[in-house]
Amino acid sequence: MTNKQLKLKIVTPERLVLEEMVNQVTLPTTEGEITILPDHIPLIAGLASGDVVALHGEEHIPMAVVGGFVEVKGGDKGITEVAVLADFAEHVTELTEDKISQAKARAEELKKQMLDKDHVDFEHFEAELERSLTRVKIADKWRTKKYRK
Repeated sequence: MTNKQLKLKIVTPERLVLEEMVNQVTLPTTEGEITILPDHIPLIAGLASGDVVALHGEEHIPMAVVGGFVEVKGGDKGITEVAVLADFAEHVTELTEDKISQAKARAEELKKQMLDKDHVDFEHFEAELERSLTRVKIADKWRTKKYRK
């Protein structure tokens, strides 16, 4: 086993979500799920909605993400840098029961609004619905698993 690490940075338009040295990171891309290890080839890919899971030692660090892209490049001193620029990202611990129920309610409200086709901004509707459904899906997935808070 090598002790090389990746420098992972997850950023949204609102904030820096995570900046940490990790052993590997698994991401949902538009072409399918990929795992990035140290010394990975340079890469730019679009992100799909789902969970980004970083591994630090034996600890999983799960994040819910929606949209954006990932860039992998070699950095200083041979450290591979992974930059995730997401439209939305939250650590699983931020997905509280209250936020999950709000996301479910918001998804239902958006579905009802879609019926009034004259007043729907479909691009906004799709983005909001995807964000709400991703929050619920990722929270359910990680509810019974062990991860670092």
